[in-house]
Amino acid sequence: MAVIEPIARVGLVARGALYVVVGLTAVRVAVGLGGRTTDVRGAVGEVGRFYAGDVLLLVLALGLGAYAVWRVAQAIWDLDRHGSGLKGWAMRFGELVSALIHFGLALTAAGIAVSTGAGSLRRWVATALAEPVGVWAVGVAGAIVMVVGVNQFYRAWTVKFEEDLQLGQMTPGGQTWARRIGRFGLAARGITFLIVGWFLIRAALHVSALEVKDMGEALRVLRAQPFGAWLLGIVACGTIAYGLLSFLEARYRRIVR
Repeated sequence: MAVIEPIARVGLVARGALYVVVGLTAVRVAVGLGGRTTDVRGAVGEVGRFYAGDVLLLVLALGLGAYAVWRVAQAIWDLDRHGSGLKGWAMRFGELVSALIHFGLALTAAGIAVSTGAGSLRRWVATALAEPVGVWAVGVAGAIVMVVGVNQFYRAWTVKFEEDLQLGQMTPGGQTWARRIGRFGLAARGITFLIVGWFLIRAALHVSALEVKDMGEALRVLRAQPFGAWLLGIVACGTIAYGLLSFLEARYRRIVR
């Protein structure tokens, strides 16, 4: 398993970079500098617009591929020791789903497959709704996403994410900032998951894929609320914090327990 550790750390850096780009894009919108909020797939496109974008996209593709490989290894060999109970198998299934998502992002970054944002999600929902049990499938998917969102708040409140970090390698000040960054980032991620999940449930209730929102559109929902610029700005900064948490995990996370 020694080879898994560097793969995981490279992958965590790549994931962190994507969330920082998503957050910075949303901050730009919140302060009135123009642009459009996006999700992690859209963030891949943003990276491609940077100087030497093709090279950066290739590096990002390799990093996201590494993250996907690590998530598969987590699921197969239970690297985080989730156990063989129902909760353990659910966690490992979630790791496999995460692997598939990030493998898709790696393909997008490499230019092998180009698919962005809510369009992909809407196509899946539209296909599902056309099936006999599709409404239930979409509704259950929305409920699962909302449960994941609630779990983000739980992890932030209980500081569960610290169990994965090698805190002994940090200074006391570093531990304090890691806790603040982690809590802020997970709470922001929880908000976006709740919004995305709710609109999936609405899509099932109204039997309409047009109800679906991706992460970028979830941020735009916040922008449309009273004091929306402040709400978007806070969640955007939290999204950046989640990216920074990934960087911290790249350095301090226990990869194999």
